[in-house]
Amino acid sequence: MRRDPVPAAIALLALLLLAGALVLPDWLRFLLLLAFAKGLAVLGVVTLMRGGLVSFGQGLYFGLGGYAAGMTGHFTGFSDVFGLLLLGIAVSVAVALVLGLVMARYREIFFAMLSLAFSMVFYGVLVRSEVLGSTDGSNLPQPTFLGYAPEAATGRVLLYLLTVLVVAVAAFLVHRWYRSLWGHLAEAARENEVRVEYLGASVFRVHYADYLLAAATAGAGGVLTAVAVGHVDPTLTYWTTSGEFVFVALVGGTGSVFAPFAGAVLLELVRTFAFAWLPYSWQMILGAVMLLVILFLPGGLWSLVAGREART
Repeated sequence: MRRDPVPAAIALLALLLLAGALVLPDWLRFLLLLAFAKGLAVLGVVTLMRGGLVSFGQGLYFGLGGYAAGMTGHFTGFSDVFGLLLLGIAVSVAVALVLGLVMARYREIFFAMLSLAFSMVFYGVLVRSEVLGSTDGSNLPQPTFLGYAPEAATGRVLLYLLTVLVVAVAAFLVHRWYRSLWGHLAEAARENEVRVEYLGASVFRVHYADYLLAAATAGAGGVLTAVAVGHVDPTLTYWTTSGEFVFVALVGGTGSVFAPFAGAVLLELVRTFAFAWLPYSWQMILGAVMLLVILFLPGGLWSLVAGREART
């Protein structure tokens, strides 16, 4: 039986990224932190896409995680990152448990539009609610780590280290999910739901489980983003945020758990340098780069690695 190289690769990359905290400049460390946090939301989009579903409303759970952390910090002063992370994931999954009962029954454009509708409903609630900060949002207190309150510079490094660890654990667990019976059933359901039902499996349960998993990863990404930025506002749930997640999923590809993070890092790097060079035309550069990726790598960035593996 061929040994699975992905867990070892995840561990190796995590060690390299952890060690990189000692040498990376502060701006690059922050950029990678945001890319990895958003990559967690994209990982959920990819999970759904592997089952044949495309979500244009993943910003809902990204925003739920961020607002769970933001409102808790704003109203109670609670600032422990570990507690906020668990809370954000729990809130996102709790909402997904209810909405998933509806969402798992829809397919194709109906699933995409319904997911977008739920996200925009939440956006509307946030914009009109003065208690939740309305369009201005709310600030988060300085993060702490199990009671330890570091200085701002040290806190940024610790948050980066925590983000790398969360990403590594999430990537490992999701990879195991893909290789499990549920993961194979999701891919089979994408190809032919009728045959899956004839085999005795429930397509509804498969999609429902994927939906919950996608909500959990998006919620974790929302918390880490909110804590890193120190602020939450309704744009976390806006349709452009959800569209960006889908775009990154297409750019990175769906062939591996590494792909969403590779796509997210590319997007953040291109956006940062394009804005620095052409602050009034950076969208044009970003669009051109992404268009080139889609034209010449229709399978996403990960198709480069997949093609090399196939040749060896």
